[in-house]
Amino acid sequence: MKKIRNIYGFTEKIFEKLVSLATIILGDSITFILAFCLVLFWWINLLFTSQDIHQIIGDVILGLTFLSLFIIQKSFNKFSGSLHLKVNELVSSHEPAKNSVINAEEKTEREVTELSKEYLELAEQVKEMEKEIDKKEVD
Repeated sequence: MKKIRNIYGFTEKIFEKLVSLATIILGDSITFILAFCLVLFWWINLLFTSQDIHQIIGDVILGLTFLSLFIIQKSFNKFSGSLHLKVNELVSSHEPAKNSVINAEEKTEREVTELSKEYLELAEQVKEMEKEIDKKEVD
């Protein structure tokens, strides 16, 4: 069983590295320029073939959708990066905060899940404390 967990953990780390790499590549400006050139080349080649209007419209929509992938990824990377910076600043400036959540985006999915469980337990403790305070105020 331990061997299976090790294999799973290893493959999870590799997959997360691949996803991070793909996110960086798809959100890069140079990648968009290359994709734009590819779509232009594809559209220019389509001019020399006989197609009806439905096929042309479909090809234009497909090309624009393909380019939209890169644009959306670029804007998501920018938004995500700025959000991470803001959260890291808030956590680092608050003394009682746990610094283990700083750069949580770099942790594996399993590590994030474990941190989330800790915070769920903490939230339950806070709820119990609030109930006790409410009971004392009623009495």
